[in-house]
Amino acid sequence: MCCGDLKLKGFWVLNDYLADKSYIEGYVPSQADVAVFEAVSGPPPADLCHALRWYNHIKSYEKEKASLPGVKKALGKYGPADVEDTTGSGATDSKDDDDIYLFGSDDEEESEEAKRLREERLAQYESKKAKKPALVAKSSILLDVKPWDDETDMAKLEECVRSIQADGLVWGSSKLVPVGYGIKKLQIQCVVEDDKVGTDMLEEQITAFEDYVQSMDVAAFNKI
Repeated sequence: MCCGDLKLKGFWVLNDYLADKSYIEGYVPSQADVAVFEAVSGPPPADLCHALRWYNHIKSYEKEKASLPGVKKALGKYGPADVEDTTGSGATDSKDDDDIYLFGSDDEEESEEAKRLREERLAQYESKKAKKPALVAKSSILLDVKPWDDETDMAKLEECVRSIQADGLVWGSSKLVPVGYGIKKLQIQCVVEDDKVGTDMLEEQITAFEDYVQSMDVAAFNKI
């Protein structure tokens, strides 16, 4: 693990580190967050959303920092485990705190060997990050599809709905639900990839079967 004051390269690492975490350590704000926050000279760039979200959240504890749980450690004890700490690797301390980097040292006077090692570690980290599979945002949607009347062929209606195929769309279970006067609606589940399939597209294609479908409504929508 490693830590020190943040500059742009360190912010990148911090942003990736916080991609699936709310805090530097554990599940509540602690002295670990305070230690890293105090090493930051300002907010991360806007495009580093995870680091910026963490920064703004910890900033809201400004008056409560001393009461947060835990014990502060040296900054080099925080950060991702797969990035070596070079903040205490022999580089001369600077009087200007901005010359210290989080998740690695960038001392201009570092030796060629230290520079080579640091670049190798950064390359290894970037390689690992590149191999990480991208998370696909998905949603589970429950649709209510209403027929025109009690004489509508509901089996044919469902067949029409399920005939809609698209990349990122998977149909699930279904059932007929009474709505009154002998009329039943089709309630059908589907899972969609948010970037590929939306409710507007589903409504447009389902209501296109106008011989069977009167309307379509979203009964439930949940992120997966």
